[in-house]
Order: sequence, then structure tokens, then C-alpha cells
Amino acid sequence: MVKRHAYLKATGSYLPEKVLSNADFERMVETTDEWILTRTGIRERRIAAVGEEVSHMGRDAALKAIEKAGIDKSAIDLILVATSTPEYLVSNTASLIQNELGLTDIPAFDLQAACSGYIFGISMAKAYIESGTFNTILLVAPEKLSAITDYEDRGTSILFGDGAAAAILSSEPAGLMIGTTPIGSDGSQYGLLNIPAGGSKTPAGESTVRDKLHTIKMNGKELFKHAVRRMNSAAGACLKAEGITKEEIDWLVPHQANIRIIEAVAKYCDIPHEKVFKTVHKYGNTSASSVGIALDELLEAHPFNPGQKVLLAAFGAGLTWGATLLTQV
Repeated sequence: MVKRHAYLKATGSYLPEKVLSNADFERMVETTDEWILTRTGIRERRIAAVGEEVSHMGRDAALKAIEKAGIDKSAIDLILVATSTPEYLVSNTASLIQNELGLTDIPAFDLQAACSGYIFGISMAKAYIESGTFNTILLVAPEKLSAITDYEDRGTSILFGDGAAAAILSSEPAGLMIGTTPIGSDGSQYGLLNIPAGGSKTPAGESTVRDKLHTIKMNGKELFKHAVRRMNSAAGACLKAEGITKEEIDWLVPHQANIRIIEAVAKYCDIPHEKVFKTVHKYGNTSASSVGIALDELLEAHPFNPGQKVLLAAFGAGLTWGATLLTQV
């Protein structure tokens, strides 16, 4: 019996038009362009317009992926959405995007793995396809982090932006074959990055709004150490399982959290800086969409030849982490 394989057939992305630059932050909080750039590598980020929702950004990224894949949207038999910024706790964002695309009846649901969401989504889609459960899956990772950012907190507000990524994953042998995808979590460290209120434990109320408990809270110093260690571990596990060396990697696309984490992971993987694809300077950290946006731009700028390999690696709140190897067929 021939084993089924999963392939990432096409990608798409969407970025809002509005740009929030470091110069803008100089007028908002006590900071400077030099301070931000030195510590994060970020120059600017994109911010969704009023009325531009997660489902709208996700729809637009999805339509680009569908067009690139050369398929009719009716071929899609599952929609997976990875997001930390759903429009509602109920209903799920995947159903909203399904409606935006004019699709009916097919299953659509969300998964939440923070900044690792795109890779967790690839892992889930791979399992569904290779088990024969589904044939064509739309993965969407839309984020509107501006809605959960405290713009008076210079430690977090400078980091985040909005955007969306999408991919068509298929059993058809075309595009990038999805290899080993190790993922992991450590719930004991959930407090290093979270939003304290808004869930069932601490519902919204006057005090939670007053104390800004519906915005991102982060212990950056501790998170940095975990991010580097876990992304390195996932990348190493991926290469070991695939039986390949670091030298065989053509591109590394890490989560675009900040330049110091990116450089640390690249150093561990022993991949020269010119083979590390970065968008952090343009878009900041866009959580689950980060890796997907970068991958889409990489494929647009540098079309792959057969056999070329790209390693994706991500880390996020939860804590969550993962990596995957994609090989052009």
C-alpha cells in the first residue's frame, strides 16, 4: 500500500495598509527608534483599520492561497484557523471565514497555540491528510494583536502587529512535501505570556477593564530563554528525524518575535544569516501568522527548485513550540 503524503501546495498572506512606525511610538511612550531597533530589530508594524476584522484578513489571505493553488474553493473539505485573537469566544473564527468565502457544510474550527499556531495547524492538517480523512485543507492564521495590546506599556506594545497567513494543504504531490513536524507544550509556564482576564476564570468586569487585564502581559526575559531553548530543540528533533544535516537546509524561517531570538536560533542551526528569512523589521510579531507570512514572502521572492528545503520553527505562549521541514517536490 502506497503511503499518503501531505503537501503544502500554496501560500497566501495579507497585511493591513496602516503602518505604525518606531517614530510613532516615540510620541506615544517613553522610547526611541534606536532603543526599539537595537532590542527587537523592529522598525514598523501593520495595524488593522477600524472595522477590519480577523475574518476579513483571514479571508483575503485565503483567497490568495486558493488562487495560487489553482483550485476551486469548493475543493476544500476542511478549514483550520490558528488564532489568538478570535472575533468572539463563540462562534469560532473558522466558521466566520467559511462564511466569508461562501462555503457551506464543510467542517471549520479554531486551534489556539499562540505564535506556534501555524506549525500546529500544519501538523494537524498533515495528520488528517495522511490518514485519508481529508484531501484538501485550508489553513488560515489571522491575528489582530492591536486589539489586545496595551499601548501605554512600552515593553509589549512595540512588539506586535496585525496580519494573516494562509495555506492550501493537499494529498496531491505538488508544492512542498511536509516532513516531520515535532510540536510540544509546557503548561507550567503559562504565566510568562498571557491575558489575565476575559475567560471563564476572570470574566470581564469594571475592575478588569480598569486594570487593563484584557491585554497581553509578558515576562520578556524569562520568555526569551525558553523561546531559544525550545525552538532549538524542535529544530534539532526535526533534522534528526529526517536524517539530514544542518548544511542541507536552504532556508530557515523562524517565528518573527524579535531579532535576538532569530539570531540565536540561526546560530544553533548553524545557518548563515543570508539564508535566514526575516520580516520582523517590517511587521513585528504577528503571532500565529508570523511564520506563514514570512514563508509566503520567501516563496514569492525566491521560488524553490526541486529538492530545496526550508525549516520552519516557532514558539509561543502556552508555552508551545514546534518545527517542520518542507521539501520542494
